Amino acid sequence: MSAGSLSNIQLELLQLYSFNIPDDDLLNIKRFLADYFTAKAIDEADRIWEMRGYNNGTMDKWLNEG
Repeated sequence: MSAGSLSNIQLELLQLYSFNIPDDDLLNIKRFLADYFTAKAIDEADRIWEMRGYNNGTMDKWLNEG
């Protein structure tokens, strides 16, 4: 993607601007996007956690360091 071009998500979101979306719908869209990206972040953290063999003991150790 060049510096002046828009990403696929930007293009999709721009299409929404042609509609007058009620505030309740806009809030729901924001929540949906936040939930979606939160789930992706958690999935990636879980993958790394498992890959590195972390467990609750690891977290306890980290919390008690310092």
